[in-house]
Amino acid sequence: MKIITTTQKSFWQETNLQTNDTIKSTLAITSEAEEWEGFGGCFNELSQIALLGLSQEKRNEVYNILFDKNTDGLKFDFCRIPIGASDYAELWYSHNETDADYEMKNFSIERDKKYLLPYIKEALKRNPNMKFFASPWSPPSWMKYPKAHNFGTLVQTPENLRAYALYFALFIEAYEKEGVTISQLHIQNEPVSSQKFPSCIWTGEEFANFIANYLAPMFKERNIKTKIWLGTLNGPETDNRKLYTRYDNYANLVLHDEKAYPHIEGVSYQWAGKYAVQITKSAFPEKKIMQTENECGDGKNTWEYAMYIFEMFQHYISNGVCAYTYWNMVLPPKGASTWGWNQNSMIDITDDYKFNYEYYIMKHFSAFIKVGAKRQVLSGHFNSVSVCFKNPDSSIVLVTKNPFKKAVEFDFNGQKIILPPFSINTILL
Repeated sequence: MKIITTTQKSFWQETNLQTNDTIKSTLAITSEAEEWEGFGGCFNELSQIALLGLSQEKRNEVYNILFDKNTDGLKFDFCRIPIGASDYAELWYSHNETDADYEMKNFSIERDKKYLLPYIKEALKRNPNMKFFASPWSPPSWMKYPKAHNFGTLVQTPENLRAYALYFALFIEAYEKEGVTISQLHIQNEPVSSQKFPSCIWTGEEFANFIANYLAPMFKERNIKTKIWLGTLNGPETDNRKLYTRYDNYANLVLHDEKAYPHIEGVSYQWAGKYAVQITKSAFPEKKIMQTENECGDGKNTWEYAMYIFEMFQHYISNGVCAYTYWNMVLPPKGASTWGWNQNSMIDITDDYKFNYEYYIMKHFSAFIKVGAKRQVLSGHFNSVSVCFKNPDSSIVLVTKNPFKKAVEFDFNGQKIILPPFSINTILL
């Protein structure tokens, strides 16, 4: 057995704590659940711009830490790609801003060759088996009302919807020519919220119509194998003024649409979507569930927020997601966006790089839980702060938090385990 521990003042240390002054608890494996597909982060322009400010040597070190399976890093397997500008793009753009170009004759991914594709190809160089899912923050502005990348909604005319389905198909085909296979398409980032950054409102009815009558037929027509996902949903909102953003208005409605249902591989959630993960998994166990964007904080990268982020890992994983995606992998200190929000990142970039607390939170999971691992369903009093996987080689990985000011002790899988106070721990069995 090996225990690796991170505390506020000590990072990634092998520990063997011996003390009788402990809180006694319980933890056990009861059954086996879904198969794991990977951890990752989202590629965006501001991250790559920050990395380009490093020396070539330092930049390669960061790429290795993020993606290389042969280094002592995060070993990412499953990452997110924006379709057009995300809210961490250098500037806002889509892949076709030619008004009324319904045949997409002016579609181009040329912009992505400046920052995104070089970044992605560095990942593939280090992990050729990496999988990718893609999502837009906004359609081309001329398809929307009002005609802007931020705020608004997609105008739901047949010619617009067919053109948008073609837009997605061309994106997938263009990336394939660049050597980047898009495994999944998640139709809209955060469709519940009209934001001052690139965004677009969708209703559940609109999702069902688009998937059944436009997107799925377009993929079939062009022989595109990319899987369609309902997401990335950032609802149900907890704001009681937004009663139109409930579970019944999105996942429940769309998955009950007989024409859309067969084409949807899974449902992806982030932010307030965390409140719908459990019920979606319960109601539709045959569909996959994914977490698609780690909550991003305020750029202060505190220990307290990192402990909260551990709770998000535990919440999503224990409720049956098959993958977990961080948001900003690297940023300059404070992580300023182009629209005025400072955000956290795993790694800060200046003329060197520095690991933030959330880097270690991610590493406690991603460094050891492998693609193809099976989640182990846990019982016992310490279940609420723990997740466990059995890797394909049958090794057991238990990741757990001690949120108390005293050490915690429990027996697990035939081993006596003692965890230091206020700590994140990975136990390898």
